[in-house]
Amino acid sequence: MRIRVIGTGVMGRGIAQWAATAGHIVELADARPEAVGEAIDFVGRLLDRAVVKGRMTEPEADAVRTRFVPLDVVSAPGDVDLVIEAVREDLETKAALFTGLEAVLPSTAIFATNTSSLPVTRIAATLADPSRLAGLHFFNPVPLMKIVEVVPGAATRPDIPGTLAELVRASGHRAVTVADTPGFLVNHAGRGLVTEAFALLEDAVAEPVVIDRIARDVLGLRMGPFELMDLTGLDVTAAVIDSIWTGFRHSDRLRPSFLTPNRVAAGLLGRKSGRGFYDHRPGAETIPEVPAAVVTECPLWIAGAGPDADALRAALPETVDDPTPEAVVLVPTWGTTVSAAIAEQGLPASRTFGVDPLSFTTRRRVLAVTPASDPDAVRVAAGALAVGTEAVSVVRDTDGSVAQRLLASIVSVAASIAERSLATPEDIDLAVTAALGYPVGPLAWGDRVGAGRLLDLQSRLHESTGDPRYRPTRWLRERAELGLPLTASAYPLEKETP
Repeated sequence: MRIRVIGTGVMGRGIAQWAATAGHIVELADARPEAVGEAIDFVGRLLDRAVVKGRMTEPEADAVRTRFVPLDVVSAPGDVDLVIEAVREDLETKAALFTGLEAVLPSTAIFATNTSSLPVTRIAATLADPSRLAGLHFFNPVPLMKIVEVVPGAATRPDIPGTLAELVRASGHRAVTVADTPGFLVNHAGRGLVTEAFALLEDAVAEPVVIDRIARDVLGLRMGPFELMDLTGLDVTAAVIDSIWTGFRHSDRLRPSFLTPNRVAAGLLGRKSGRGFYDHRPGAETIPEVPAAVVTECPLWIAGAGPDADALRAALPETVDDPTPEAVVLVPTWGTTVSAAIAEQGLPASRTFGVDPLSFTTRRRVLAVTPASDPDAVRVAAGALAVGTEAVSVVRDTDGSVAQRLLASIVSVAASIAERSLATPEDIDLAVTAALGYPVGPLAWGDRVGAGRLLDLQSRLHESTGDPRYRPTRWLRERAELGLPLTASAYPLEKETP
């Protein structure tokens, strides 16, 4: 296939390298002609490095180099099969580019935009033939991020999405097809984690470092949400959150935080500015873990009955069967608060603490305290929980605790994508694991917990907080009621002819 890549920035270079490595002839063009040679030289150095590291042979690297065809002008006539633009994120710029190409390239050439935020349909609408354009959204760095979103616009020809998806797969990447909606698939699905992390911060449940540690050690994420925002830049994250929230007409599930505007205005953007949720300046000290004091002489009693209480007793074998006046009391909480358990069961307020069931068997256990907690009893409880694990995090009491709220939001946003048929369950899980590095796709993650148990969690969160962001999706409720997994597709309705 002959592919023209327009734009030689980071994304354009990556797309050109991907296509040429896969065996395609790549015409490379840029509004600044000298940038084309710079891009080819840059890719050449990457190929040299790949040879040194044994990832390809010298003849293979030379073959890739021969597939580049530099162009002096962007709108040069030619017999190309596909055009992929990777110019700046501006609707007028992209529209003008494709309008010029439409006048000089054959009608058989497919147009693809690498936009990450602009509606594909609006770009296509500026063409005489909008049916020839679709979105082909790559992720940076293109050679390593082996996932591509194929985004048909409202007028895109039915054959084009399948053609592009097959091209992507044949060229070594994985393809997912997603509707032309705000954030497409990956950026939309990623809002579940960061918006709930901000909600936890708004509620003063824990500091960013604690939330990040729980996200990594309990949920198994590669990076905590605040670490991730410091890496990408809070200005970028805030813009994406606002854009998707606005695009979905102020959906409560995607609601931005009041905390971001002031932090962005203050320049607390993360690594790029030196300070964000963490201090990234040279010589800045890392935040130490707070050690848990181990105290063994105080009796430990697990309150309640049921699977969660039994699992906590199994994780902490040194507990008493009956409470004593001096005993420290631990209560597993699922979608509820410790204070509610204290009130309902008549437990001693100063010596009763919550434990998140999601943390029972992980490297970090999570202890929830209330305003009535006695500091000495907190240290005893933290010490007891530290036995048999690597660390203990102490957080303020909240409905569902940290890990439960993060997980519920991740699954909920993914379920809403599936519910609206914006992407298939399989593509949702594939895209999120490949692009966001989650340990498992969000819908499969929900299945690990169980649809019924997750519905119980979200229903309790919704009932206790009254916040519509926690309202269970129809996708989750139906599958819990029918005994189906969250990864089960919707019933395929036949299209009726008018």
